[in-house]
Amino acid sequence: MSADVLQDENVASNGNSDLQTLAQPTTTRGGLRVYKIVVLGDGGVGKSAVTLQFVSHSFLDYHDPTIEDSYQQQAVIDGEAALLDILDTAGQVEFTAMRDQYMRCGEGFMICYSVTDRHSFQEALEYRKLISRVRAHEDIPLVLVGNKFDLQHQRKVTTEEGKALAHQLGCPFYETSAALRHFIDDAFYSLVRQIRAKERPRGPIRKHSRWWRLRSIFAFIFRRKQRNSTHYSP
Repeated sequence: MSADVLQDENVASNGNSDLQTLAQPTTTRGGLRVYKIVVLGDGGVGKSAVTLQFVSHSFLDYHDPTIEDSYQQQAVIDGEAALLDILDTAGQVEFTAMRDQYMRCGEGFMICYSVTDRHSFQEALEYRKLISRVRAHEDIPLVLVGNKFDLQHQRKVTTEEGKALAHQLGCPFYETSAALRHFIDDAFYSLVRQIRAKERPRGPIRKHSRWWRLRSIFAFIFRRKQRNSTHYSP
């Protein structure tokens, strides 16, 4: 379903060190490009479960929604190694004061809701508005994730509604199951691919400078004179 993940090298740190990790400029560590990913969403939607499934291939049934954690995970995506630096944010209102800071630092954002919780789905659009407010006029890599799709008997948000919201946001959409590890890697890999695409040169190749064109003209004249002098016989 997704590219192979390298041998786990998981680094987890709680609380205060999270934002310090994300606040660093774009860097490489150990020769790997670091991708700063921020996971957003209401408390209880399974953000931590999704993140931990990606990082440690384990399912966490409960996680304190007031704790912010950061993780690092190496992965090979489209044949190129990467180091994902992931901030799993707290979803409680009283912890929103830190949001502006990590929204300025993140390179890609995963907005999560639970398919069993319509309010969390409605809040997903609000998270996008928060990102837009902090990062106005920027093309921000984004993915929308509807988690807990294994709980079909409790579903309150349809797949079609999720797709429609993703279309409105202009981003990829995945319904995931942290419990079954379905489409977890795909969601994170999608963000890395978007960041890479954003970094690639865009538009037509830059026109040569006037100096380069002048150089080329003189070089052409010189070569032609050289050819003529070679064939000249008195």
